[in-house]
Amino acid sequence: MDKNLELEKSVENILELLGEDINREGLLKTPKRVAKSLQFLTSGYQENPKEILNQALFSSSNDEMVVVRDIEFYSMCEHHILPIIGRVHVAYIPDGKVVGLSKIPRVVNIFARRLQIQEQMTEQIADAIKEIIAPKGVAVVIHARHMCMEMRGVQKINSTTVSSALRGLFKSDTRTRSEFYNIINTPAPSNF
Repeated sequence: MDKNLELEKSVENILELLGEDINREGLLKTPKRVAKSLQFLTSGYQENPKEILNQALFSSSNDEMVVVRDIEFYSMCEHHILPIIGRVHVAYIPDGKVVGLSKIPRVVNIFARRLQIQEQMTEQIADAIKEIIAPKGVAVVIHARHMCMEMRGVQKINSTTVSSALRGLFKSDTRTRSEFYNIINTPAPSNF
């Protein structure tokens, strides 16, 4: 049986176990939709950050901090398969190489489109950039809301989790780290 059909059948089984009538008009196409949705939301397993970053790696004399901030992401927690919604801030200090700016959000998406915990995702993004670009330092900060905390369990609406991963100069040099935190905590201009 093909993977899509297996997923659809599994969704049908779940709906029936929940007491639903899978022949009800509103649910007729739900198994197909959910299967397609799950495949998209976990498509990061089929992508390799090394391939993405290596596609746009360029020599550069720049040795100043490069920051891509407020990268929106949607993921799903591996414990409850409920949404994680947030923003990622990524910085690196080049050491002879820079990467095309659009590749950083793509790397974020690769790791976000897997079943995740926020702490691990933060580390994965930082480590991929460190390994492939080989900068003097990497910093990643994620602010996120977890629906497993808001929709069930403790039901704490609008609580935010912040995680960070610091490598190289961002970990060893307080001035570099402070500059990064100042940049990501400064409001964006209103004309953006």
